[in-house]
Amino acid sequence: MEIGDYRFEVVPDTEFWLDGGAMFGVIPRVLWERVTPPDERNRIRLTMNCVFIDTGKEKILIDTGIGEKWNAKQTEIYVMDRKRPFAASLEAITGSTLDDISMVINTHLHFDHAGGNTTSREFADAGETPTFRPQFKNARYLVSQSEFLEAENPHERERASYLPENWQPMHETGQLELMPDEFEAVPGLKFQTERGHSPTMQTWRLGAGGETVYGFADLIPTRHHLPLPWIMGYDLEPALTLEYKKRILPRAVAESWLCLFYHDAEMPLCRLTDDNGRLRAEAA
Repeated sequence: MEIGDYRFEVVPDTEFWLDGGAMFGVIPRVLWERVTPPDERNRIRLTMNCVFIDTGKEKILIDTGIGEKWNAKQTEIYVMDRKRPFAASLEAITGSTLDDISMVINTHLHFDHAGGNTTSREFADAGETPTFRPQFKNARYLVSQSEFLEAENPHERERASYLPENWQPMHETGQLELMPDEFEAVPGLKFQTERGHSPTMQTWRLGAGGETVYGFADLIPTRHHLPLPWIMGYDLEPALTLEYKKRILPRAVAESWLCLFYHDAEMPLCRLTDDNGRLRAEAA
């Protein structure tokens, strides 16, 4: 897809399953199961839709998925249904290799957004510590300084989502660059901290050629979270998520943005329409 002079592609990592109650917070199961049926353990199907942007000078990834460093028990817990390595998906969709990526930008450092930042040579034997290294060896890794500090000193509710092996190797190699709460990575690609899911997560906006593409990150993870009260139980500040949705969704409709739902397994890229007060997502 061409966005102005940029090439834009969605690169799914892998499907995984999380508890539906956690994903929809106070919304009763009798409502959310109509749009996303759970399995026998109350888990719903999700994915991670990473974004590739080729500017002609830079090849950029926004978020890197869950990664491939998981053992068999963890894979079973999250029902990771990996059809192929991320490297294979990246090359099949974009024609680029891991080594071609020149910039990785994380909206935040939770394991399902930053897990693919690094890789390990192999699973360690019992009692051994695995060795982790940057998966994109030629890339600069950008994340906000506020998010980095949050990851280094996490809130108790977020501690399990922050795995140091997803950012410390780049900090050690000097590839990690700490950015302000608002910054422009390349012309037209802007990142901004938005409170709600966490105090320091960022959303992104690409504006080029008269088109706007917008990534909600985890504030609106799937198109099923468009109704205002449908907010994840994972959000630390749900009232701020609600205020964000009231502010951003009317603009997305009015300006006909292409909207990227990071965790939507079926329709990651959509335009929004207002149907008598009810928002609908239509595949782009």
